[in-house]
Amino acid sequence: MFAGLPELGISNGEDLKETLTNCTEPLKAIDQFQTENGILLPTLQSALPFLDLHGTPRLEFHQSVFDELRDKLMERVATIAEGKDEERYGKLEELLEKSFPLVKMPSIQSFLFIVCAVEVKRQIWQDNQALFGDEVSPLLKQYIVEKEAALFSSDLSILHNFFSPSPKARRQGEVVLKLTQMIGKNVKLYDMVLQFLRTLFLRTRNVHYCTLRAELLMSLHDLDISEICSVDPCHKFTWCLDACIREKFVDAKRARELQGFLDGVKKGQEQVLGDLSMILCDPFACNTLVLSTVRNLQELLSQDALPRDSPDLMLLLRMLSLGQGAWDMIDSQVFKEPRLELEVVTRFLPAMLSVVVDDYTFTVEQKLPSEEKTSLTYPTALPDAFNKYLQENRVACEIGLYYTLHIAKQRNKNALQRLLPALVETHNEMAFGDIFLHLLTGHLTLLSDEFGTEEFCSAVFDGFLLASFSRSVLSWDAFDRLEWTFLFKTLEDFNFSSEVTHFLF
Repeated sequence: MFAGLPELGISNGEDLKETLTNCTEPLKAIDQFQTENGILLPTLQSALPFLDLHGTPRLEFHQSVFDELRDKLMERVATIAEGKDEERYGKLEELLEKSFPLVKMPSIQSFLFIVCAVEVKRQIWQDNQALFGDEVSPLLKQYIVEKEAALFSSDLSILHNFFSPSPKARRQGEVVLKLTQMIGKNVKLYDMVLQFLRTLFLRTRNVHYCTLRAELLMSLHDLDISEICSVDPCHKFTWCLDACIREKFVDAKRARELQGFLDGVKKGQEQVLGDLSMILCDPFACNTLVLSTVRNLQELLSQDALPRDSPDLMLLLRMLSLGQGAWDMIDSQVFKEPRLELEVVTRFLPAMLSVVVDDYTFTVEQKLPSEEKTSLTYPTALPDAFNKYLQENRVACEIGLYYTLHIAKQRNKNALQRLLPALVETHNEMAFGDIFLHLLTGHLTLLSDEFGTEEFCSAVFDGFLLASFSRSVLSWDAFDRLEWTFLFKTLEDFNFSSEVTHFLF
């Protein structure tokens, strides 16, 4: 416990034992030992008896002083380490050299750990998972806080939303850079972080941990850390998907590459599907896949082709299904691709395309000369198959929600009024998830003019948002988190807040 003190000229427990063994007056010997080895501060001598009168043990007093001095020293070391002084490394090395004789003292070890270089820390971390977890845990919490801050930011518009930053820009975040530095080229530490992310994803179902899993791998890729990238079986798949996320579209060439990776999972290596599913569960990946799906469906419609005849579309649905099933797969430890319901392709997608056709037909009708127009009215009901799978199937629901966003982005008031009421009943209340509501809020600001009509306000608020209150899906606190301050400010600029207030109150 006291190893190393004699080397620094400081008496230890053995010295006290020897003194008491050889002395004739123990009390005087103890008093002298305390004077010689105590805090050499003249003004303190008169204060110590005062502490004695209050029953404060000398050990407690000295421990509090030690803790305070250690904290101050750590702050000073941190300041030196983060400074720009060219001699800072020399100063730290000199301090370390002086401290090494006390390396076996538990009270000093924490200080030595903080002072030592990250290369040394990696050697300590890899043999002490609990210590590494203590270092990583605050960073993971910080990452989630930052993601939620971006998600609930009032700085929201159609041009700037949660998905606006590029993948490379996101990887420059403080947490990702710190984790990358902590891991370095150490495969064992990388595996530990991945296990932390899996565990937290299982415990919380928070999909932002899936984002961090992909960002961390690509951050190491950016630094060309081949020691890790070469052994992570998800590397090439994630690299290809990252390029798709950057373009916000999965083109035919990359679709073939991604399919090759999925088809290349060999028997006995199925566990890699767990990590692939987490990477596909990343909201940024999901956003890209669904946007590509909606675009693919539009192209099929222009070609008079059926959804089941498009290999690219089937791959997108396959990856969406794998990502949506990430939590179930990791929880059950059954590493098998979830089977996509055939009726999603044969019934739901045709039903959705019929909604697109209805809208297109009505739009064309409105552009005809008055003498050629018919009495066609815009349909209000949705196909039964569309509503059914919106409520019963995760993949279908995700596609339906993104189609609604697509309609809002197009400022298509009629189609939006038709779709929003159907979103009150969706699979696992997906329509009331933070990310969808974040995007919908930004898209609704494009329709400020339409909030001047009672019919549109009724569809948005009575038909969708307020309907959720009766089923306890949203609270007013949730509204406060979902950028409604920004939305109402926009509406006030157009003098339409009175109509909105009418439906809210």
